[in-house]
Amino acid sequence: MPGSATTEPAPEPVAISTESGVPVVLRRSLEVIKNARERLRSRWRRSLLFRTVTSAVLLSALALLAAGAFLSNQIASGLFQERFHQVESESVRGLNQVKAIFDSAATTDRTSTHSLVTNTVKILEGDGALVQRDFVLVPLPGDDNLYVGPTASGNLTSRIVPEALSSQIRESNAIYWQSIEVKNGKSAGPGLIFGTRVTLPPGKEYGLYLVYDLTSVQNTLDFINRAMALVGGLLLLVVGGITWYVTRAVVRPVAAAAQVSEKLAAGELQERMTVKGEDEIARLGSSFNHMAASLQDQINQLATLSQMQQRFVSDVSHELRTPLTTVRMAAEVLHDAREDFDPINKRSAELLYNQVERFQILLNDLLEVSRFDAGVAILDAEPTDLVAVARRVIDAATPHAEAMGSLLRLSTPAGGCVAEMDSRRIERVVRNLIMNAIEHGEGNPIDISVAGNDSAVAISVRDRGIGMSPEASTRVFDRFWRADPARARTTGGSGLGLSIAMEDTRLHTGRLEAWGEREVGSCFRLTLPRVLGDTITNSPLPLEPIVLADAVLDRDMVIAFPLTGEIPIIGFKPKAPLGLGETESTENADDSAEEKQELEKQEPDV
Repeated sequence: MPGSATTEPAPEPVAISTESGVPVVLRRSLEVIKNARERLRSRWRRSLLFRTVTSAVLLSALALLAAGAFLSNQIASGLFQERFHQVESESVRGLNQVKAIFDSAATTDRTSTHSLVTNTVKILEGDGALVQRDFVLVPLPGDDNLYVGPTASGNLTSRIVPEALSSQIRESNAIYWQSIEVKNGKSAGPGLIFGTRVTLPPGKEYGLYLVYDLTSVQNTLDFINRAMALVGGLLLLVVGGITWYVTRAVVRPVAAAAQVSEKLAAGELQERMTVKGEDEIARLGSSFNHMAASLQDQINQLATLSQMQQRFVSDVSHELRTPLTTVRMAAEVLHDAREDFDPINKRSAELLYNQVERFQILLNDLLEVSRFDAGVAILDAEPTDLVAVARRVIDAATPHAEAMGSLLRLSTPAGGCVAEMDSRRIERVVRNLIMNAIEHGEGNPIDISVAGNDSAVAISVRDRGIGMSPEASTRVFDRFWRADPARARTTGGSGLGLSIAMEDTRLHTGRLEAWGEREVGSCFRLTLPRVLGDTITNSPLPLEPIVLADAVLDRDMVIAFPLTGEIPIIGFKPKAPLGLGETESTENADDSAEEKQELEKQEPDV
């Protein structure tokens, strides 16, 4: 037996009893109460009808409770005072009458004394009082050899006499009273007891008490309280019903207006409110329907104009391609034969060729914009190294950068940055960013950085040109918007490059952001998810330059930079240590070329 007791595991019964005992039931009860409380809170916040009806019922209940308590107290006090005056006068009259009879009695033996008491106390018991009355005759302590023992009527005994009242009677011949509790079977009710001291032969002192049962008065008061409670409950129901009806009549149209407005916001422009009557709510519904109809007409007009505009741009772009191809072929022939022309015709051929090329770029951009507007732009995504894309764009943009006097410097990680992307579209985005930096870089070096983390890859293009204001940073991706309309273009842009870049980025569920500061420069950052469609939480590259001079991040550092959206937040400064890169210098063109060759020899760093 002891061996079996030691091998039996003790924790299991404790765990079972804990799971199936009172603590589990208590915890579940608390959870139920908590859930019910949360539902009530939610209903209270969301429903005006529930809040109004509940408030009206609670306030009415408090008012009725206060009024009922006041009335019940007044009625109880009135009933008690009325009954007290009645029984007081009856008690004083009866006790004095019996006391006078006992004082004038001339009995000398036990039998005659007992007969006297029996005949006399019937006066008290048979009195026609409104409240039931009984008597108690109790000898005072200290007297022996009594002719008459303790006597009482009804179901009373000498125990009903309070000790305080008995003490008062022993000390004085006056009549005293006290409130007591009268037991009637298993129930008990309020009562009054009046008493005085009397003397019986042979000179023995007794306490004579009259007991009044006020149960009937208490029953009357209870009936009045129940009647008031019933009336109060009915009044609460009436108040709640009236409040619900009135509030519902007001809230229902408002709720209907909210529902209709949500449908209108969702694009269901044909929705209208149901109008009944001619009151204020009906006028509100009519005004709401009129507003909805006006909005529907305006939105339909704008949608029609937008469709016409998109169709016009698309049709004109397609129609212009054929004659533009012919004109381009002729321009190319003239451009190739320009050496045989006189200087004026030679310059005209060159201008014609350049402007046709510019018009071709504009036409291609318009076609791409029309595809985005029509929603027919699709992705041909596959795993691609963003570093390779950046190198191809830099190779193509290098001649123009050299012509502008800018040096393109590339910083990449050792392992590359592979992500799912449409290489053609991302290459177009990177090309737009780099060409924009060359255009506004004022001949200063341009830093292109590529980095990646576990969930995203990013490329940033940083120039040190004229920069742009915070307001310009918020509008730089708008179509045909230019920060300085008077500024001459050298690359023949259409004004749609950054807008198309933003649309391409959105197709990749990426983020394209801009930062700029006057006379300091600007920075554009493209962040793409490694897996197409995933959500980007942070970027591996900073948007705002960490130091306004030529300071770059060390290759081995892993820092997560916040996404700021299309409206950048300026002022971010990471706490990680920095590795300084090359600083700008005022070297000549030959030094810049040597610096470029040295840059190409190095792997990722400047």
